[in-house]
Amino acid sequence: MTLVRKDKTGGFLEVLNYKDLLIQLVARDLKLKYRRSVLGYVWSVLNPLLIMIVMYVVFSKLFDRNIENFPVYLLVGRTLYDFVVGATNKAMDGITSNASLLKKTYVSKFMFPLAKVTSCMVDYVLSLGALLLVLIFTGSPFYPTMLLFPLITIEAYVFACGLGFFLAQLHVFFRDTRYIYHAVTTMWMYASAIFYPVDILPDWMRALVEYFNPLYIYIKQFRDIAYSGCLPSIDSTILGVGYAALVFALGVYIFRDKQDNFILYI
Repeated sequence: MTLVRKDKTGGFLEVLNYKDLLIQLVARDLKLKYRRSVLGYVWSVLNPLLIMIVMYVVFSKLFDRNIENFPVYLLVGRTLYDFVVGATNKAMDGITSNASLLKKTYVSKFMFPLAKVTSCMVDYVLSLGALLLVLIFTGSPFYPTMLLFPLITIEAYVFACGLGFFLAQLHVFFRDTRYIYHAVTTMWMYASAIFYPVDILPDWMRALVEYFNPLYIYIKQFRDIAYSGCLPSIDSTILGVGYAALVFALGVYIFRDKQDNFILYI
């Protein structure tokens, strides 16, 4: 496999010349995650299932009466949250953890955060087995609208890539980014109506969550198709696509602008 090419533009589309490398990086991340694990990929299903059970026990007394089929409601929100937050956390290390390779040869630097997000997306798709089990166990219906799942996944994936590019370049220059982002994602979880109905919030706070929290927008779309059996609203679709495109464009622009200085800090 050839890693060096003559035309070194440094742009995002350059990753198309490294498709084989991307596949290898994704496969490596998945193998490392479950290396020496007895259950292996089964943990992709068990982990969200166990977290859902714990959260159900903790929050069911508070919100179970207000939310029909609370386990499904909870798991849909938690699964999508884990994907976006997990993907962006891993993407943050995309450059710093591959410093030795970047110092030896030229490859598109976009490859490494992109591979981290992509491996998390594969893991996320596998984790939907937990949702399938909960739907069966609770007797929930399987709606035809669930076929729209790939579209919502693409929105969340593009959003996670853009945010991952931004965090990856920031982490190169400012290593405290990880600790700050951990606090941000904790607040993000509580602001995304994962385990409570958004209706309980005051009107002004509800408006902030519904229109200015991209993660909640993706969770709401996922709940529409898998929990309520209806099509996502036009407003939420426009917002979801808009946030994904905006964050991706900004992430790519900032990453490309800073990438020439990475070698001085890694």
